[in-house]
Amino acid sequence: MNKIIPVTILLAGAAAAGWWYDMPSRLGWAQQSERQLTLYGNVDIRQVSLAFRVNGRIEEAHVDEGDSVKRGAVLARLDNEPYDYAVRSAEANVAALRATLDKLKAGPRPAEIAQASASYNESLADLENANLAYDRARQLRPQGTVSQAGLDQATAARAMAAARAESANQALALLKEGSRAEDIAAAAAQLKAAEATLSTARTSLRDTELRAPNDGIILSRIKEPGAIVSSADAVYVLSLTEPVWIRSYVTETELGRIHPGMKVKVTSDTKPDQPYDGTIGFISPVAEFTPKSVETPELRTDLVYRLRVVIEKPGPDLRQGMPVTLRFPSLQAAEK
Repeated sequence: MNKIIPVTILLAGAAAAGWWYDMPSRLGWAQQSERQLTLYGNVDIRQVSLAFRVNGRIEEAHVDEGDSVKRGAVLARLDNEPYDYAVRSAEANVAALRATLDKLKAGPRPAEIAQASASYNESLADLENANLAYDRARQLRPQGTVSQAGLDQATAARAMAAARAESANQALALLKEGSRAEDIAAAAAQLKAAEATLSTARTSLRDTELRAPNDGIILSRIKEPGAIVSSADAVYVLSLTEPVWIRSYVTETELGRIHPGMKVKVTSDTKPDQPYDGTIGFISPVAEFTPKSVETPELRTDLVYRLRVVIEKPGPDLRQGMPVTLRFPSLQAAEK
């Protein structure tokens, strides 16, 4: 009888141990594999400091802190009057230079050629009269009817008439020839420079509107209407809605188990039962010391490799710096 009691006690202890061992499965607890990889990280959201590209006085500010904005939305405006005047001046300059170029390409008008031709004919008539006067003076000089001074005067008049006729002839030839190619090229270059100045003025005018570069939420409103700002002064700070990344770290012993493109399940303390789908987009090739923000107390001073996980469809509950947990379904499936 005494021997039966210890055996009974041993059997009862074995049964209790078996029940305790099987308790996690009875309660629905997941038994983690010894090789299951779990990493910890923090949400990393890009922030953009928004500023005007031109100087001026802020006239309007349309959004405030906490407002959601869409890409291309106008956030603020500068007083654009000085830039509007610059555009008008540049447009007038372009118009004047384009007219000059068109004039050179078109060449002289028919009326101008006709006028030059008439001037040439007139100079020819004057030359003919000067020749006749010179011939008479030369014939009458031996008889003493015309003095030597009269002959000299007739000779000079003939030379002057010949010079005027040649000048009129050259002027007519230039008009018929048209504009020089070099003059047209110079005018075209001046027009291009003026058009570039006009484009710059129009760009500056558009830059008096500050637009959202992407979807996001306004974190800070730094300047108010009436403030004079330069191109280096931030007016708003925008937190981008996408992309949302997870910054995490992996030890050297686990580095070979992951690779870029691997799928990741990301959970937060806010919604641990609603994981986000993510993909490893980057693994640093350089080791570094584990940052204190990573929740791996036993590995604070170990060397680790930084990795980035891109969240495919981020939700509004993921905030900058929020701690998250990373699990790798493909590794768990392969190790079962």
